[in-house]
Amino acid sequence: MSDNRAADVAAIQAVLVDSYKAWEAGDADGMVANYTADATAILPGSLRDGRATIRDSMALAFDGPLKGTSTYDKQLSLRFVGSDAAIVISESGVLFPGQTEVPDTGKVNATWVFEKRAGQWLIVAYHNSPVLAVSR
Repeated sequence: MSDNRAADVAAIQAVLVDSYKAWEAGDADGMVANYTADATAILPGSLRDGRATIRDSMALAFDGPLKGTSTYDKQLSLRFVGSDAAIVISESGVLFPGQTEVPDTGKVNATWVFEKRAGQWLIVAYHNSPVLAVSR
């Protein structure tokens, strides 16, 4: 990995860490601070189209069912697509108050799409889907 890519990896991971910290603080504005205005978030059963919509839905969730929660995230891969795009795949989940680990039924596979705009890595798309046991 070149020094340039190492710097890009560190910058992308910093964006994710900032997002997780904002989640833990219940800070919807902070959580979407590194999302583009035209970002999308797809979760089972819903499409949140645009940073403002994502922010508003997270603010409602932080005041309701996600109050006091934090996140679990295990990065599985990070790959670059050209010079200004990257895809991060992770296993994630919500930690509710009192939980120290996410039950298997609460884990999701997540895809984060990043774009480098004006020298800054930003989230342009997020998608998650429940982790399902594969039967053999």
